Amino acid sequence: MDAIDAARAVVEEHHPDARAAFLGGSVLTGRRTAMSDLDIVVLLHGSPAPYRASLRNGGWPVEMFVHTQTTWHAYVEREVRKRRSPLLWMCADGLLLFDTDGVGAHLAAEAQKLTAAGPPTVSAEEIDDCRYAITDLLDDLAGSTDQSERLFIATELVRRTGELALAVGGCWNGGGKWLARRLETTAPGLSMRLHDGLREVLEGRIEPLVAVVDEVVEQVGGRLWVGYKRGGTP
Repeated sequence: MDAIDAARAVVEEHHPDARAAFLGGSVLTGRRTAMSDLDIVVLLHGSPAPYRASLRNGGWPVEMFVHTQTTWHAYVEREVRKRRSPLLWMCADGLLLFDTDGVGAHLAAEAQKLTAAGPPTVSAEEIDDCRYAITDLLDDLAGSTDQSERLFIATELVRRTGELALAVGGCWNGGGKWLARRLETTAPGLSMRLHDGLREVLEGRIEPLVAVVDEVVEQVGGRLWVGYKRGGTP
């Protein structure tokens, strides 16, 4: 059974009264792999939504994201504030499997409008938080002589530097493979340079990775340590 037929079968089995459903993710693209799962967004009238579940069906690994129209908006609003919304993208780029009452087409249009508009502008405070965190990691990397420590410091540096580059570029954030994919268009070549820098760290040389990270941080004012201050909650 192909991905589309399998996704429809999953929804029919678990939620035959669903209003609409989307199939999203890599399974619909040229990036599909043997491990790609079916990312399915299901819209219900009410209970048991909202919930998410992981399952296997007909040989396919499945991730179901089940919502009502109200909870869909609530989740998207919360995710958009964080500049990263998998739910939004699954409906913006995904395939509308069926739509009984027009809610699917409505949410698809809204999702496409929101993704095209881009994420909220990152605040100066958030940028300074990133600069501070990266500076701290750079100092840790320079001071560490333990190869196990360096592995985890360097991988955290790679992730945070990629996220900062996306913020600087006004792009949506992403996790895991989606961080790499977003960087491909926002900062071409950066992922490979970070990859090469990480490899050098594992071979005992930190300078190439430090140079790449500093290059990104310099775009927003450079490293930040002295003078950084944040208030706490009572």
